[in-house]
Amino acid sequence: MPGAAMLWFARRLRGCGFATEVCGYHSIVGRPETAANALAARLRDGPPAHLVGHSLGGLLALDALATIPGLPVRRVVCLGTPVRGSGAAMALSRRAATALYMGRSGAILRRGCASWPAQVEVGMVAGRIPRGLGALLARFDGPHDGTVTVEETRLPALADHVVVAASHSGLLFSQPALVQTVAFLRGGRFRRAAG
Repeated sequence: MPGAAMLWFARRLRGCGFATEVCGYHSIVGRPETAANALAARLRDGPPAHLVGHSLGGLLALDALATIPGLPVRRVVCLGTPVRGSGAAMALSRRAATALYMGRSGAILRRGCASWPAQVEVGMVAGRIPRGLGALLARFDGPHDGTVTVEETRLPALADHVVVAASHSGLLFSQPALVQTVAFLRGGRFRRAAG
């Protein structure tokens, strides 16, 4: 996604005392490895950092941590990231016209990312408002955010998991998602009274 997608969230994190940088990537024409290497170049030789990634951005962050050793990352918050793989991506990939929508990121969206270095704490903020493009093109079992099911965001390796009242794109502008992200970045756990 273009970095502009995270600007609102980054601005709010700055207001909570965090120094933020936005790192965009080309989800359709770019390769996930290129995005991972660009992220690694920004992090390498820097101070310890935290990452916040929305959807595919969370997968790319976790993939970078899993494949590029020694990155100075302590915590990652994923917003609506299908770490178990995306059923919507599977459905889209079966149709030639919509498979192009995912571009070169289709494989990582279908498979997810189930591992990362053990010292990195990863928290997941999932949405439960069923509005989004995926809801028009794919069938979902259980609660979902219109693109990713809550179940697709769960893994035993996560340090914490919380569900908020937001759609998939709405997670980028959700005050409850922001509050939960700040709590996790500060203390490694989410607040229990989620929106």
